[in-house]
Amino acid sequence: MRFDLKELSQRESEQVEWKENVADVDDVIKTAVAFANDFSNLGGGYIVCGACEQKDEHGFQRIMLSGLTADRCKELENKVLSDCRTKVDPPVVPIIEEQQTEFPDRRILVFVVPASGSAHSYRAGGKDASTYYIRIGRETREARNGLLRELLVRKGALEPWDRRVNQVAQVADIDPLLLRDTLNQIGLWDPNRAFDDYLSSDFRLSTFTPPLAGRVPLTDRVHPRNFTLLMFGKEPTRFFPGAYVAFSIYRGKDRSEPTAERNTIMGTIGNQARKLIDLLNAEAYVAFDKTDEMPNQVKYPLRALQEAVVNSLVHRDYESDQPTRVTVFSDRIEINSPGTLPRTMTPDQFRQGKASPFWRNQALAYFFNKLQLAQAEGQGIPTILRAMREEGCPEPVFEINPESVICILPAHPRHEAIRELARIENKLILGQHEEALRDIEALLDHDPLNFRSLELFCEIVNMLKRPRLVFDFIQKHGLRPAQINTGTVIVVASTLSKVDGDHAVRNVAEEWLSHVSHAQLELAEVKRIALSYRKVGNDDEAIKLIDDFMGRSPAAAQHSSLLDIRGRARIDLAKRCIETARSSELSPTLRGKAWDRCREYLAQAESDLRKALEYVKNQTDKDYIEKDLEFLSTMKSFAQRPPMRPKGTAWRGHRGSR
Repeated sequence: MRFDLKELSQRESEQVEWKENVADVDDVIKTAVAFANDFSNLGGGYIVCGACEQKDEHGFQRIMLSGLTADRCKELENKVLSDCRTKVDPPVVPIIEEQQTEFPDRRILVFVVPASGSAHSYRAGGKDASTYYIRIGRETREARNGLLRELLVRKGALEPWDRRVNQVAQVADIDPLLLRDTLNQIGLWDPNRAFDDYLSSDFRLSTFTPPLAGRVPLTDRVHPRNFTLLMFGKEPTRFFPGAYVAFSIYRGKDRSEPTAERNTIMGTIGNQARKLIDLLNAEAYVAFDKTDEMPNQVKYPLRALQEAVVNSLVHRDYESDQPTRVTVFSDRIEINSPGTLPRTMTPDQFRQGKASPFWRNQALAYFFNKLQLAQAEGQGIPTILRAMREEGCPEPVFEINPESVICILPAHPRHEAIRELARIENKLILGQHEEALRDIEALLDHDPLNFRSLELFCEIVNMLKRPRLVFDFIQKHGLRPAQINTGTVIVVASTLSKVDGDHAVRNVAEEWLSHVSHAQLELAEVKRIALSYRKVGNDDEAIKLIDDFMGRSPAAAQHSSLLDIRGRARIDLAKRCIETARSSELSPTLRGKAWDRCREYLAQAESDLRKALEYVKNQTDKDYIEKDLEFLSTMKSFAQRPPMRPKGTAWRGHRGSR
């Protein structure tokens, strides 16, 4: 076998290593291991000993063949072959060739190292542990952290992260209701199959995914896999600290703004995606301009936002403790996903949407496709590019960093008018309330679905104590809650609930509250909706909302505010029972049942308030709860069952009792 050294000099620098004197044999072996590991999929490499690269007088590359003596060649060959056999695991066997130089007593020694299907490590003399090496450009580098994981995954020495069994977690860490509902939604739930089957190490939902759980050979115990915990876990961040989204909104074009909105989106990865899409959909509102050839223009295409969100969650590196970061500015949205691009695709291919399909977490991708949250493989970036182009938005920008990929979606230029909101807010701060109201109404007439304008409108009318203006606005524009994001619906419904004595307004408020009460809500949203239900006199719905939320999130059962709200709602229901029990127009039987129901509500209310008192941390809240308990004690005394009357005597119990 003969190699043309001139031809080798023209190959990629990742594939050829030139060593003139070979002062350190360890370097040769490390490079041989790197070529065998073939991280860049080049087929292996060549180590040329006794030659070096130089530049000629014109700056072009040339090879200097100084060569090695016969003794040095033999010594080097024996040492490299011996160490590649005894210190490399699994062993590497280079192909060796000698070539003559212009000096009769010197030779060029070439080690040819083919790519291997295994991941090789090398334990150098004096080292306590073996080390994996890879080739990055002209350098032989130790594979650490993410590079090592990727090497082991590629060589089959380590399962992809999402498929690995998590030996820290238990099957009990999976939410059974969420698992059943999700599988039922995507058509994979069989009611005739035992639930335990789904979390066994043998049952596969699909040929595209491994079982939801796996068995550890040494202990024979069954543990959930990483993707199972992300999709169906009760508390994913307990096992993956970075598995959440930090969502921020800045009013201006950078982070120097004095105020910002921040949300931490927790829960399963599916719920994170839905919540994030819901929040970002609020940014995709329409601007109306009747003087333009295209009068209706979205700020961001909904499809582009959804694909960017899915990419950031499904493709991210969950071994990083950094969260996914989504930041909204007045002129763009930045989505920062931990983990850089796979080595199989180049940044240019990625930016152009021409990279070969690659899912970092294949099992997660399968479920996102089944849930219709993601498109087919490899369609995410092309879809973002196409959607932005079709809506007339500027091209998206993709920043590829060593630790993350950032997708930047620029807003449509027409939406510069958002700065007007900042001006109106400033008037509100300066006390120019009526002027701020006129300006916000003008802005909403132009763009009635702008969620920021709607929320600011509610804030202004609440300050002016004229909440009915929101009802008039809804009637004028025919607004429906389905047209607006969840957070804004809650703000509007809360404002409507402040209107007293108007059944039409109350009905609209209950309609809007009902629309959002079935959504995936956060604790603060549940509190706000429950209080709004109470303001419109619908205590039953407030209790039902809190019960449902506690059923989905058991930890909420220890939240003093929710317990206090539910307790006071039950006290108000008990009051209504008393009114019924005291009505002389009803039969004694019905009034007796009303007294029984009253006492039942009071007992439940007492349980809620005492639990709230147990968990409360704020002294002011504690004082309010204690006052509620004092009032409840009075009501209990009033609602005691009256003594049985002797025959022939009239009742002398509570007014209105039997």
